[in-house]
Amino acid sequence: MRVVGIGKQDFADVRKSGVFYIDKTHFIKAWWDSQDSVTLITRPRRFGKTLTLSMTEAFFSIEYADRGSLFDGLSIWEDEQFRSLQGTFPVISLSFSTVKETSFAAARERIYQLLTDLYSQHEFLMESGVLTEKERQYFCSVNMDMSEVTATMSLHRLSQFLAKYYGKKVILLLDEYDTPMQEAYACGYWEQLTSFIRSLFNASFKTNPYMERALMTGITRVSRESVFSDLNNLVVVTTTSDLYADCFGFTETEVREALKEYHLSGEEQNVRTWYDGFCFGKIKSIYNPWSILNYLKTGKFEPYWANTSSNSLIGTLLKEGSREIKLAFESLLQGETLRANIDEQIVYSQLDQDETAVFSLLLAAGYLKVNQKKEPEMSDGDWEPSYDLELTNLEVKLMFQNLVRRWFGPARSDYNDFIKALLADDAEAMNEYMNRVALNTFSFFDTGNRPSKKTEPERFYHGFVLGLIVDLADRYHITSNRESGFGRYDIMLEPKKSGLKAVILEFKVRSPMNEKDLSDTVHAALAQIEQKKYKQVLIAKGFPEEKIRCYGFAFEGKNVLIG
Repeated sequence: MRVVGIGKQDFADVRKSGVFYIDKTHFIKAWWDSQDSVTLITRPRRFGKTLTLSMTEAFFSIEYADRGSLFDGLSIWEDEQFRSLQGTFPVISLSFSTVKETSFAAARERIYQLLTDLYSQHEFLMESGVLTEKERQYFCSVNMDMSEVTATMSLHRLSQFLAKYYGKKVILLLDEYDTPMQEAYACGYWEQLTSFIRSLFNASFKTNPYMERALMTGITRVSRESVFSDLNNLVVVTTTSDLYADCFGFTETEVREALKEYHLSGEEQNVRTWYDGFCFGKIKSIYNPWSILNYLKTGKFEPYWANTSSNSLIGTLLKEGSREIKLAFESLLQGETLRANIDEQIVYSQLDQDETAVFSLLLAAGYLKVNQKKEPEMSDGDWEPSYDLELTNLEVKLMFQNLVRRWFGPARSDYNDFIKALLADDAEAMNEYMNRVALNTFSFFDTGNRPSKKTEPERFYHGFVLGLIVDLADRYHITSNRESGFGRYDIMLEPKKSGLKAVILEFKVRSPMNEKDLSDTVHAALAQIEQKKYKQVLIAKGFPEEKIRCYGFAFEGKNVLIG
């Protein structure tokens, strides 16, 4: 039984150490046979992108010319044609994984350092005798003090120097190309960085006659307008593409064989519930490789993948998102399906106001999966496919539940007391605790670089709904903004077991024009429940009217009155 090595991303190290490894070398053949000039592959984090690029480098790079034994026993080595390609190309390999800075100046400096280090690794070119004096001068100019123009041309020029030295065009490999852009969006320097990256990519991948092939990986497909506007030779492979669908993550067959090797075959169903659910192209059952490796090593079911990132961007988008995003996410947490249009080109500038952009990011990052794709029907004037989306698996669901709990951390004890008061029909305690929670929590929900323009009571309401889901979903079916009678109620708690009373909650922000004080607003909320016949859906299910409790929540700033 092989040792499971966690966190190994260097292919040569994996092969030399003999740790557990699932053969993915068929990717090399598929990619090379495609004849595509520049390929961008997007996959969620921890899905083997870095190891795949390391494998590709080890196969093609001249620096590995005498190390074909690394591929002994693997599928690519069975093909004599490909054996002859091993170790025959100059390769430039770069990763942006460490570019996570809070300002443009710091991010640019970090990229300059990566480029400077890359040139230092090729110092032998200075002594080779193949560079002209001007080329030697340019080589020396690539340092921490270089101009932006020099930096954006550096990969292009290094390709030229290597092609001149080896008499062969180069293969360019760039890992985690979008990491700097995610940080730029989160920290507010998006425009500055994308202008620089666009120039770098254009020189490296578009106007580069010394490039044989290029391969880039990342989590998201950043919009063409942002950084790829000049790259008409780019092939993009996203999670909905069929290309390379089984090359990242573990297939069901691969997981079954791994469980057998580690004497865990009896846990197949639990492993599927926890770590399956990723969908790439037509393959509907891809397992999270990071979590599978950790499970094989420990034999314990835990949210391994979910805990490898702060998930700060996702948390911010949900916390500061619109009412529609919060309601949709509430349904997802309850195991329901969300119908949405998806644009796989992530436009970061639209994340603040566009639900499609948010759900597209969640899908690309692996937090949502495609349950079903609905092709457009031209007769309905629908030109884009829509997707039925679900939370990917139990691991992801637990991650989001914990995220919601952390939102209510500053007022956690008060919040629990409010839930108890709600179940006990103690309006006085509900008012006392809700006002205390509101005071502590409203300001928390108004933090971030792009706070929502919604009113504070509306913001709190949505946070409150998510909190209810986490703590009461085991006892109630919780629904929001659904039709009943002649309108849409705000929240309904329908008991799952006998002995509990149903609850309808209606939220209203005080209108100074129509209501003297919050008590008038409470009465207006309760009157709406009666006038719109919100109880009707419960009565139709057999709930007697005396077992349905109704509450009006009135808000004015941070003041709350419940009646």
